[in-house]
Amino acid sequence: MQGYVSNLVAVPFAKIKSLTVRKNRELTMAAKGSPMELEPGLDAQVKEICDEGDVLIEMGELQQAFQNFSEALSLVPEPKEEYRVTAGILAGLGDVYFHAKSFVQGKEVLGDAMHCTGAIGSPFLHLRLGQCQLELGDLDRAADELARAYMGAGAELFSQEDPRYFDFLKTRLEPPASGQW
Repeated sequence: MQGYVSNLVAVPFAKIKSLTVRKNRELTMAAKGSPMELEPGLDAQVKEICDEGDVLIEMGELQQAFQNFSEALSLVPEPKEEYRVTAGILAGLGDVYFHAKSFVQGKEVLGDAMHCTGAIGSPFLHLRLGQCQLELGDLDRAADELARAYMGAGAELFSQEDPRYFDFLKTRLEPPASGQW
């Protein structure tokens, strides 16, 4: 078994192939019609653990938040990537890594999230992945991911973030026809 290792803690779990945070993660988790959904009781348990993880991130308790999201992921049956909830859990883990400035690990877990059911097109996932890419100096990938986030949710998604991410994106995109970002 392979796990994500951070300077926070190491928690083994099967690697997945291939409030602001809560709202965006729930957009990923809430969509219906995925090939595989958790049983209602388990779904409620996972959602509660993730909600606690979001609050812990807001409080700056990153190690405990990491443990919450790791626990939630451990409750998802195999194949994890087939459950829509997995993308939301990995979004939470990616957010923890981002706030911990563990950008390599953030890029890895958010990249894995993109291989999960319901992840492609999630503005929050694209935002965090683009931010990690920018922090690691991969400007082209950062621009691509941040543009996807912008196209999916507009400038509002960037309003709670360091302005340098949106400023960077504006250097890579043509201004909107209206001239209003």
